[in-house]
Amino acid sequence: MNAMNNGFMGYVRENGRVGVRNHVVILPVDDISNAACEAVANNIKGTMALPHAYGRLQFGEDLDLHFRTMIGTGSNPNVAACVVIGIEPGWTKRIVDGIAKTGKPVVGFSIEQNGDINTIAAASRAAKEFVHMTSEYQREECDMSALWVSTKCGESDTTTGLSSCPTVGNMYDKLLPKGIYGVFGETSEITGAEHLCEARAANPEAAKKFMAIWQAYQDEVIEPFKTSDLSESQPTKGNIEGGLTTIEEKALGNLEKIGRTSTYIDALGPAEEPEKGAGLYFMDTSSAAAECVTLMGAAGYVVHTFPTGQGNVVGNPIVPVIKITGNPRTVRTMSEHVDLDVSGILRREMTIDQAGDALIEMIRRTANGRSTAAEALGHKEFVMTKLYRSA
Repeated sequence: MNAMNNGFMGYVRENGRVGVRNHVVILPVDDISNAACEAVANNIKGTMALPHAYGRLQFGEDLDLHFRTMIGTGSNPNVAACVVIGIEPGWTKRIVDGIAKTGKPVVGFSIEQNGDINTIAAASRAAKEFVHMTSEYQREECDMSALWVSTKCGESDTTTGLSSCPTVGNMYDKLLPKGIYGVFGETSEITGAEHLCEARAANPEAAKKFMAIWQAYQDEVIEPFKTSDLSESQPTKGNIEGGLTTIEEKALGNLEKIGRTSTYIDALGPAEEPEKGAGLYFMDTSSAAAECVTLMGAAGYVVHTFPTGQGNVVGNPIVPVIKITGNPRTVRTMSEHVDLDVSGILRREMTIDQAGDALIEMIRRTANGRSTAAEALGHKEFVMTKLYRSA
């Protein structure tokens, strides 16, 4: 097989999963370990810290999601090795043990009874060895079926539902039958088209799970806490400026990302790894870009496709985010953020089928190592999802 024509060059990990990046990550268990992780990353070039705001006094389902996100992030195939640092040893070990199940190199350090200076020194030595080790890893020829490709749109406008979102849908219609894993989410943003999303389930069980997730979001999150409606949130100010006046209009464009023939085979919780084999999945996520991409990365997805209208600059530290837009103004004013220009669709110079092929080629190039616009510009937004207040 010629990977340049029929597949891609990826990093085959110990558990058989394939990554498209080769990161050594310094992962803080909790917010008060951020400084130590950032110090290690500063000491050892070729590593990357992932600071975040949570991890103390969380409990119940919120704590479960925290661990699932932490373990999933360290387990992502784009991560070659991981150093975990936490304030105390128990939670640190829990995350290390979870990541270790993948077979990848991982080690943990706790700050209590050691202090920052000793912890940073010990973790820096381990990180340096991981950099030496992983820098010799070689890419191998892989079939496109080894890819896990996620999607989420942002700063949508009237051009998004007409061009960039259908481009992603066309890609899924072509690649899902070849055996890739796909995922979409944004639970609240499907409001008004939830019946259409329910109908796209591959089986009654998936449809029932999706509707339960969507209804719970309405009943437990939106209705108790909204003031009047979701104005300025759903749709956002940018959505409204771009011509989307209702959440229903936004939802219809959003669902264009799952194409014409694709159906989802299961509905997942946030950061939950799919277990039913290759195919398309729905994931319960916020519609906030950085949160959504972080959750999908934690579930194991290695490339993210991001249609945008007005222009969104989000990236992710471990998952390359491919920006697609069909808005000619965004191409003109924010070209440095655009990986794929599909504005030709609106000018009748490009078909959606051609745009889908162009996206598949951009995914292949990105998997082979091409830096995305977000990577080149240094966008590393890593944002945890929190379900409720800590104790």
